[in-house]
Amino acid sequence: MARSLNRVQLIGNLTRDPELRYTPSGTAVCSFSIATNRNWTTDTGEKKDEVEFHRIVAWNKLAEICSQFLTKGRKTFVEGRLVTRSWTGQDGAQKQTTEIVISDMILLDSRRESGQEHAEEPPVSENSEEKAETPKKSTKAKDEEVAAETPTEEEIAPDDIPF
Repeated sequence: MARSLNRVQLIGNLTRDPELRYTPSGTAVCSFSIATNRNWTTDTGEKKDEVEFHRIVAWNKLAEICSQFLTKGRKTFVEGRLVTRSWTGQDGAQKQTTEIVISDMILLDSRRESGQEHAEEPPVSENSEEKAETPKKSTKAKDEEVAAETPTEEEIAPDDIPF
């Protein structure tokens, strides 16, 4: 039997804040869009830009994590599969859309870069067990740990310097 593969990997910026909803059975679903761009130069030396917009859908715990950490403008990596849906609109016309249902998401920028307080955020996956309840150390606590581990000038002997 021949194998097949339906996998999408994207790196781009969110075009809008994520929208978190719940199905009637209580399953979390989060939708958002990512923009990717491509730049090239034509044979005549003219620079061209092309932007592509992608509809992204996350389910369950990953949906809740996406709605919590993602905001418009953030750079993110997503991985998932293509899904095409069809339905009949209110006007009776047949409609169709293709979305990327993600299983993994990694934030590629820090909150500081996007104008918010800095927080270190791990990559998340639909299959990983997220420990959202575990408090993270503040930047100040991390700086204090580094300062405690760094030797002072009195502790460094001139013979320890390699040059």
